[in-house]
Amino acid sequence: MNDLSRSLTALNQDSTLIAVIEMGLKSWLVGAILPGVDRRPLKKLDPDEESLLKLLDRWREEAARAGRPVARLCVAYEAGRDGFWLARWLGMHGIEAYVIHPTSIPVSREHRRAKTDRLDVDLLLRAFLGWLRGEAKHCSMAAVPTLAEEDAKRPSRERESLVGERTRIVNRMKSTLIRWGIRGFKPTLRKAAAKLETLRTPEGVVLPPHTRAELEHDMARLQLLKEQIKAIEAARLARLEQAPGEGPHAMIRLLARVIGVGVETADMLVTEVLQRNLRDRRAVARYAGLTGSPDESGSKRREKGLARAGNARVRRAMIQLAWRWLMFQKDSGLAQWYRARTADARGDTRKTLIVALARKLLIELWHLATTGQFPAGLALHPAS
Repeated sequence: MNDLSRSLTALNQDSTLIAVIEMGLKSWLVGAILPGVDRRPLKKLDPDEESLLKLLDRWREEAARAGRPVARLCVAYEAGRDGFWLARWLGMHGIEAYVIHPTSIPVSREHRRAKTDRLDVDLLLRAFLGWLRGEAKHCSMAAVPTLAEEDAKRPSRERESLVGERTRIVNRMKSTLIRWGIRGFKPTLRKAAAKLETLRTPEGVVLPPHTRAELEHDMARLQLLKEQIKAIEAARLARLEQAPGEGPHAMIRLLARVIGVGVETADMLVTEVLQRNLRDRRAVARYAGLTGSPDESGSKRREKGLARAGNARVRRAMIQLAWRWLMFQKDSGLAQWYRARTADARGDTRKTLIVALARKLLIELWHLATTGQFPAGLALHPAS
């Protein structure tokens, strides 16, 4: 059972200390509900975990003096910049720690509503208390990954960032050259740095010194980025060769055998979504943000498009993979399903159905990676 929309443990409020943290860059605001104490304590702290632990111990002693010994201590905070390290640290000290999805906290719909840290703590306390009582969908919790699971995502995310930076540098260099009337120069070529000296403007003169120096600096950055990307890719292949049978590595090697799915895509899908203990196929599609957002009221029936509430990396990768799937897996059941529905369709219909294909494809890959169930008509590379 991993239903994070409600608590599966019965709540005894007379022996449970409930606390929430509104986390900021310079301070934390901690609010709590103490058993046997009528007041709602509120305390601002420096962003320090030891100070937080001392405060919780002090409130525990206050509840004991009021005749309500604390047998359970629950702490929650919103997911954000600080990530999950605090939840893991609190768990090491015997404290139940939860990370709340910020979008699952209901807020006032007034056009101009008051918003302060004190009011946010009240909202978090109200939502967290309802979740502990077992009220379904009162708010949703994020699964706290282990240190190894969180660290495994870094190579793929770093490579994505480096590739985006490489694209920005290349576009900037091309724009700089076009400003001088020079087109057709490709900064990604191996001998591009040497060709800078031979470039001439339409007037037949060499590039001005400051512009040439700027381009040389960009070429140096571009070379460094290319080396870093190659190092990340080589390190990934080395890890797969050293421990091919390890859980996530076995999934990656299996997905990489699928024609049209590269090692980079397989690594990203496994670390981001496929190795998570998701409940069912609906949870898989919802995590990727590939589900719809209907707008129904009375006789009005319309679809507002993708919810986009899930993992944006997975969503982008799956839509790109869906187009590749039609090219490399033409005999698969999913490709035939898509062609049967878009044989005489317009371009808008094909774009709409490619999202449906991406959702179905993600679910099929989830079944393949977790249960070994092969999709119909799947073409594979030979096993190495």
